[in-house]
Amino acid sequence: MTKNIYVGNLSWECTDQDLHALFADFGDVTSARVISDRETGRSRGFGFVEMDANGAAQAIDSLNASSFQGRNLKVNEAQPRERRPRY
Repeated sequence: MTKNIYVGNLSWECTDQDLHALFADFGDVTSARVISDRETGRSRGFGFVEMDANGAAQAIDSLNASSFQGRNLKVNEAQPRERRPRY
């Protein structure tokens, strides 16, 4: 079983590969992606990592509030996105 993890306060230079490497120490990473702006392509400063559940719990405990690329990360279990009306 896998868990989806939210990773916030990423540096603007962080790549998908950087995020994958950071979490790989804690278990099998299924996917790692940094979310970017659709128009500019620039990182929005957060991303998501999907990995095995056992490693996810350990990664959240170890990496939350830790420093990575000069920024203190916010790491927690991802929550489902709220539905917002489109205008």
